[in-house]
Amino acid sequence: MSQKFILNLIIDIGNTRIKAAIFENNELLQFIVFTTTAELLQSALFTDYAISHCIIGSVVNNIDAFIDQLKQCVKVLLFTHETPIPIKNSYQSAHTLGSDRLAGAIGGNFLFPNQNLLIIDAGTCIKYNFVNNKNEYIGGAISAGLNMRFKAVHTFTSRLPLLKVDEKFNALIGTTSDESIRSGAQEGAVAEIDGFINQYQQSYPDIKVLITGGDVNFFEKRLKNPIFADSFLILKGLNTILAYNFKKKF
Repeated sequence: MSQKFILNLIIDIGNTRIKAAIFENNELLQFIVFTTTAELLQSALFTDYAISHCIIGSVVNNIDAFIDQLKQCVKVLLFTHETPIPIKNSYQSAHTLGSDRLAGAIGGNFLFPNQNLLIIDAGTCIKYNFVNNKNEYIGGAISAGLNMRFKAVHTFTSRLPLLKVDEKFNALIGTTSDESIRSGAQEGAVAEIDGFINQYQQSYPDIKVLITGGDVNFFEKRLKNPIFADSFLILKGLNTILAYNFKKKF
């Protein structure tokens, strides 16, 4: 790119992937997935864009060296439980709360403020996060994601094979062992999510349900309940946190 802009770099380091995005204010300009932090540092992001600020949300440890290298290029904010946020965090063990869970909740609240929200992050784990209409993060639930279910069935049995998600499969009754595993893992996960949504709707009839994460496309096609799908919800939440802190002191 010949022209450069003052932009924000948003980094979400998950258990399996590193997601990075370039934002100009609230507009997402570019999204890239990396496998390692070294790959990110060597990317063209730093030559193509005049990045002013960066925020990192991470669910893994040992990223100090990466942060030190990044600080040589931009101003860096590491998102932790002590970082000021634009909503109230009422989680009782805030120091153990994953940055991805809270960032997704903030992203949902940014899009739909003053509403009861259930934010579902369907990635390595399936995470359920509730924000009430007072803009308070309350908590939720964590269960095994699709690939984790397949790995568990294979790892803790002697003969069952290791399978992967089959987007075309949607049978309730498996007529082979492979189909039975797929039905249990895939249809079971769909039933779980719909069941959680139904329970939340009983307590909060006006609740809005948002879904994000690596498997968002799989579930978006199969869930019976109305949902709002946004693959970039966590990145939008991190961008909102960065903007909030920049205005305050960053």
